[in-house]
This record gives sequence, structure tokens and C-alpha cells, in this order.
Amino acid sequence: MADPVFICPLGSRDATSTRRPGSAVSRQTSPGRSGWSPRSSPILGVVRTGILGGTFDPIHIAHLHAAECALHQLGLDRVLVVPAGDPWQKAGRTMSPDHLRLEMCRIAVDGTPGIEVDDREITRPGPTYTIDTLESFPPDEELFLIVGSDAAAGLSTWHRWEEIANRVAVVVAPRPGSDVNVPGAIRIEMGLLEVSGTDIRRRAAGRHPFRYLVTAPVHAFIVANGLYTDLARDDMVQGSSMPEDQS
Repeated sequence: MADPVFICPLGSRDATSTRRPGSAVSRQTSPGRSGWSPRSSPILGVVRTGILGGTFDPIHIAHLHAAECALHQLGLDRVLVVPAGDPWQKAGRTMSPDHLRLEMCRIAVDGTPGIEVDDREITRPGPTYTIDTLESFPPDEELFLIVGSDAAAGLSTWHRWEEIANRVAVVVAPRPGSDVNVPGAIRIEMGLLEVSGTDIRRRAAGRHPFRYLVTAPVHAFIVANGLYTDLARDDMVQGSSMPEDQS
């Protein structure tokens, strides 16, 4: 399938510009899970917010690495990790309960300056559409939608994707085996980590090691709650066959 043509008409925003944190916008900080919480006002200026969405079942080190790289390389004020409530493109696939996926995200980023967890998609009823999430932000907030290069290949299939392109700067995080050129998008530089939720669920189901594919608190949470260990849930683990450990 040919790569989609996805152009971001960003108006007065320069999609390729970057700004070091603090160089143009003063931050008002407040205590919270992730370290800071910027607020937009005429005095403080426009808040630059990165949005990293997904099922996060579970959230893993590749997600966190992409969030951190985007935060610093693009000079964002914050990156929001936004777990999906009912993603329409994954209808029919069993997911862990919302509250468990949300809690994994929270403990994964706890204490990380500039990275926060946002529950608006989980608390909003009905199917999860990215455009609805974007429209829930103040119109003067500058949004950067962070997507993996594998997901970027299907952006033109997203619900009301032209409106998404008009609202955000698209930020592409490279993924192993996927090199998609999205015209008008920003590409961040990051380490290529061959980590996926599918593989982690499969490993957990087969009781194979995955400790260093997620943060230590997330690993402990998965083990303590027995997530992904029901081998009958093939739609979730997508098969549990794994090679024997060679240790």
C-alpha cells in the first residue's frame, strides 16, 4: 500500500521549528504526579503540548522514550500520555480494563518532569476519536500529535483526519521496520527500540521474561495483578507461543 499523502497546514505555526524549554514561554509550576503543570495565559504565552495516545496495554519503554525525546527536541512544555477509552479502530480486540491501563501509565511516568497522564479519553463515553480529544483543548494551545511511524502510515484512515491535520503538528517517532515519509510532519531522533505491547502480552502469557521492556513499577504491577496470563484470551495476547529461554 502506498504511503498516504498527509500534509499539515499549520497556519502561522512553523512545523519544523524547535524551541528549547523555557526560551519563549515562562512556566507556572504546580506539584503533581509528573513534576510540572503549565498553564496558558496572556502573560505566560501559548502552551506547547505533545499528545501521545494509545491503548498502553501495557505502556512500555519505547512509548516513554518517544515522549521524552519529543519533549526535549521540540521544546514542548509538556507531553500528555493519553490512554484510549474505546478505540474504534481496535473494535473487537480485548483490552485490559481502563482503570488498570490508566494506573500503569500513571506509575510509569510518576516523578518524570514534563510528562503527565491525561484521562480524558477514558472518562469520555463512546468510541474514542482523536479529533474529539483535540477539540477538547483550548483553541490557542499549540498541539503536537506524537505517532509511531507504523501508525503514521494509516493516518489518512483516521476519523476526520483532515481536521486533525489542520489542528496539530504531526510528530513521527521512528519504529523498527517502518520508515514512512509523512509530508509536513516533524520527525524526532530517538533510539529504535523493538518493543511492542503485543510481544509483552505474549511474553507475560507464556511466563517469559519481560522485566526490562517496561519500567520496574509497571512490571511489578503486571505481575501483582496477573495481567495477560490467561492463555484463553488469544485475541489479547495474539498467541502465546515463544521460544524457550536460552539461559
